[in-house]
Amino acid sequence: MSKKLVTYFSASGVTEAVARKLAEAGNADLYEIRPEVPYTRADLDWTDKNSRSTIEMQDSSFRPALADKEAKVSDYDVIFIGFPIWWYTAPTIINTFLETYDFGGKMIVPFATSGGSGIKKAAEAIRKAVPDAEVEDGRLLNGRLNQSDLESWMGQY
Repeated sequence: MSKKLVTYFSASGVTEAVARKLAEAGNADLYEIRPEVPYTRADLDWTDKNSRSTIEMQDSSFRPALADKEAKVSDYDVIFIGFPIWWYTAPTIINTFLETYDFGGKMIVPFATSGGSGIKKAAEAIRKAVPDAEVEDGRLLNGRLNQSDLESWMGQY
């Protein structure tokens, strides 16, 4: 049986709720990916060309600083990485997280929450960011989550 870690970034609490359910379903540890400077409601206004999230997502090299670097990634075989979909992919803080730790030999399973976009582009970007890891296609986890379905999915890893 593999040792599992559910990591997540959540700007509004939606992805956090999903991550907590997922960790419970898989008897996995939980770790929050937190930005050094938390996002405000104004920062998340995707309709504002000058909002923080819009500016960050328009620059693929942008890396928001992490509040801490205490994830014990080396202790786990499988790392689930959760995030909201922003501009059809993962927020740039996920890149910061991926570049901070050594994921060589690990299995990474992305999961996301989204109002309408898929996870495919985010999974492809994660594969490029951590070529020494095995990156699964991942899954969108929106709406009402069935506990037995989550347990079954987690059990695959």
